[in-house]
Amino acid sequence: MSIFIIAELGINHNGDLAIAKQLIDLAVSTGCNAVKFQKRTVEKIYTKEFLDSPRESPWGHTQRAQKEGLEFNEYDYVLIDQYCKEVGIEWFASAWDIESQLFLNRFDLKYNKIASAMLTNIELLDIVALERKHTFISTGMSSIEEITRAVNIFRKRDCSFELMHCVSVYPMDDKTANLNCIKTLRDWYDCNVGYSGHESGLAISYAAAALGITSLERHITLDRAMYGSDQAASIEPVGLKQLVGAVRKIEVAMGDGEKRVLDTEKEIAKKLRTVN
Repeated sequence: MSIFIIAELGINHNGDLAIAKQLIDLAVSTGCNAVKFQKRTVEKIYTKEFLDSPRESPWGHTQRAQKEGLEFNEYDYVLIDQYCKEVGIEWFASAWDIESQLFLNRFDLKYNKIASAMLTNIELLDIVALERKHTFISTGMSSIEEITRAVNIFRKRDCSFELMHCVSVYPMDDKTANLNCIKTLRDWYDCNVGYSGHESGLAISYAAAALGITSLERHITLDRAMYGSDQAASIEPVGLKQLVGAVRKIEVAMGDGEKRVLDTEKEIAKKLRTVN
């Protein structure tokens, strides 16, 4: 099974369709399997007090202006849907509230995503599981008990899913990657496990690929110096090309584990094992 590579646009598009299309083009040109967005109903997930509090951003002087500036509207998503179909790549999004999940149902999407922050939202989990679309479930900042509860919901609803090992720090310190947890999750829940990475660099993602993950998600950006909280943990165009290329090589190199003598080795053996 080939690793399903997800280019996470998240909010790195900064609410700009032109930037979003450039990021989609980047994902296509490098061979990613899908692009992913984040969808929020700002009024549903933040309090009025928080939204009215001060924050300087390109969109204004309040948290509300910043949060709303990062969100695409329905017309924007219609254009995104059309564009992804034109360039031949799947798209989906992680919904941060029920209204957003219902909104995403207006589109013919193949996949769902449960963000780590939403793993404890039981009502949202149940609504997503009822759709019975293959769902990627990130496990950052979640206990075994919380993950088990989520897994039970998806199994109860007979909804295909895979867990994604994740450390919810942006950017993540390499020392906290704990990649062996990929095997722990796979053994514990007897399911496919992917990796959603927030580290700087590519080495840890390479290691995850060698551990047999079924999916790999990384945030992408045009330039890490751009405005946004996720930019520092994102991969720029050259890095994404390197990542996808290396992951595909790693898949081939891992092989099937069976010990055999290659025909090309037999010829070498004749030369090197000749008794003088």
